[in-house]
This record gives sequence, C-alpha cells and structure tokens, in this order.
Amino acid sequence: MRSILLIASILFLGTAAAATGTALSIQRSVFVETAQGGGVALEPATTLSPGDRVVLVMQWEGRRPARPFTLASRIPETLSYQRAADDEVEVSVEGGRRWGRLSELRRGQRAAQPEEVTHLRWRVGASDRSGMRSFSAVVR
Repeated sequence: MRSILLIASILFLGTAAAATGTALSIQRSVFVETAQGGGVALEPATTLSPGDRVVLVMQWEGRRPARPFTLASRIPETLSYQRAADDEVEVSVEGGRRWGRLSELRRGQRAAQPEEVTHLRWRVGASDRSGMRSFSAVVR
C-alpha cells in the first residue's frame, strides 16, 4: 500500500509551468530501473521500494502559439535526487528560495549535494512547443 501511495504522490507532485497566456498539457510518468540481460531497462513503475532507482519524466505540449515558460517540479521527500537528463536544469536546495546549478550552490561552508535538492526548474524557449524533461532519483 505504501508503494502505491508513493507512486501516486510522485505523479501528482508539484509540477508547474508558468506560461503567460499559453495553454499547456503536461503529463508526468514514473519509471523504475530494472536489470535486464546484463543491462538496465526502464519499466513503468507499479510498486516502489526503498533503494529503487527511478526516472521521472515530464512531457508538455502547447496548444497555442508558444511563449517562453518555466517548467518546475518539487522533489518528493520520499526521493533522493540524483541527476537531470540535461545540463539546462536549475536546482534549489532551499525549498525554491534560491536557484542555480548544483555545482554553484552551497550549504553553509560546503558544496550542496544532489540528495539535498528540493526543487528543479527548466526554462523552456518559445520555439519548444512540445518536449520532455526528466531526472533520476532513488527511493528513500
């Protein structure tokens, strides 16, 4: 039961797109990594357990002439962020108060760590009327 609630909370986590005057359709999916034939495969997540490696995918499609927007996502507390699939991601380790590249952020005197990331955001250009962003995490 816990794993079903976990998947539901991940799917409905705070993904938002700030797009003035632009109607967007955003779909979220969660996949779990599985060992298969000496490699790794992604399968739709049906149950999750601590230690599972997951990939979260957000896909969007615009319905009107596109404008630039920001796609943002909160990392559920049940997940430990690992990395984004692209280098354009900005992260926050302070609940969305400050943003930057993970390599630039500090927690006091030390560098911020991936597992401390609380939010992600991507700035999407006007020409990107549809697209996908993803990130990987580990179930705590």
